[in-house]
Amino acid sequence: MNSTNNSVDTHQRTDSAWIITVFAGVMAALHIWKLPSAIPVLQEQLHLSLIFSGVLLGVVQVAGMLGGLSMSLLAEIYSQRKIMILGLLLLVLGSALGSFSPNAAMLLGTRVIEGAGVIMCSVMGPGLVRAHAPLKRMNLAVGWWAAFMGIATFFGVLGTAIALRFISWQIWWLVLAALTVIPIILILKFVSGSASGGGANARVALRRIAVTAASGKIWVSGVIFGCYTVQWMAIVGFLPTVFREDGLSPILGGLFSAVVGGLNALGAIITGLLLQRGIAGKRLLLGSFVIMAVTAVLTFAIDYPKTLVLVQVLCVGLFSLCGAAVPATMTRLAVDLAPEGGSAPAAMGLMQQIFNIGNFTGPMLVAWLVVLTGGWSSTWWVSVFFGTLGLAMVLVLLPRNSPLNSIQHA
Repeated sequence: MNSTNNSVDTHQRTDSAWIITVFAGVMAALHIWKLPSAIPVLQEQLHLSLIFSGVLLGVVQVAGMLGGLSMSLLAEIYSQRKIMILGLLLLVLGSALGSFSPNAAMLLGTRVIEGAGVIMCSVMGPGLVRAHAPLKRMNLAVGWWAAFMGIATFFGVLGTAIALRFISWQIWWLVLAALTVIPIILILKFVSGSASGGGANARVALRRIAVTAASGKIWVSGVIFGCYTVQWMAIVGFLPTVFREDGLSPILGGLFSAVVGGLNALGAIITGLLLQRGIAGKRLLLGSFVIMAVTAVLTFAIDYPKTLVLVQVLCVGLFSLCGAAVPATMTRLAVDLAPEGGSAPAAMGLMQQIFNIGNFTGPMLVAWLVVLTGGWSSTWWVSVFFGTLGLAMVLVLLPRNSPLNSIQHA
């Protein structure tokens, strides 16, 4: 019996399965990041205000704000694999319907559907990666999962900027809907259902989730994650607009914005390698928040002439690169923080609910500040405030002698 179980586990822990899971996460997040480069076009065609554009950027996170724990309940009952597939199907539906939006209101509604799909994929992803990645590459695999948002930012922002030079945004929405079918087929073929949880009855699942939700550490972790997302989503989400107002072409602005997003992915992968080498997670988190605050000030507090725009790009690139240590470290910590008798998907789901508040409010907060102050120079206020809060929460979660400070093994 044991030998059978071992052989099954060996079969489940394949590189192809966790790589496909990361690919599915990237495809899901592309539906968030197809929007920033399209905002100027949508503002012109659908007559969107800057603040409503911020709502469009953030509303995709509403499902995450409200449904993280609900998704974890479904995962306990039906399995993480099934819920991820359902999430991808919702993204196909939302993007396809969005392509037919005649006005801003309908587009907003389809973004909510896409948000439900994104939260399903993002809550299920870490557990699927942990269930399928070979143990010797666990931290590396989790680092790659933490990079999925940055990878999607690179391809979503740049791809949209290029695509909209040749096709309408409606056709681009349909193209992305079609491409999202690919990971569904791959998951069905290569990702094992038996290693994806599920099978619990509703009472047992609810008990696990209740135990998890009662853990103060999970709440603090969500606040730490939120202190990162409120900055990153707002700043990177509006970069194409910022660069366009600086006089750059849509393609060049999209390229610079995509590079900034790609650096976030690179930073997450590097963080996974550093964790694998035993670098303290606390040190990575503290350093990340400090660098984000400093680079945000350097990016927005200084009025750069057009000839020095590359200096501004370098500063915001460092902001994104070093900021990636937060999601990579917190994603790796999430399962270890689940209490005895709790649920790992619920830990991730609760963290998702909390940090998606940051994703939702960040773009609107920055847009409001820009309207209030008449320029983007006030954007750094957001980073400094939430960076300071994040530092304080890290010290609460990881006191000096915490065993979670150093993570070497899955």
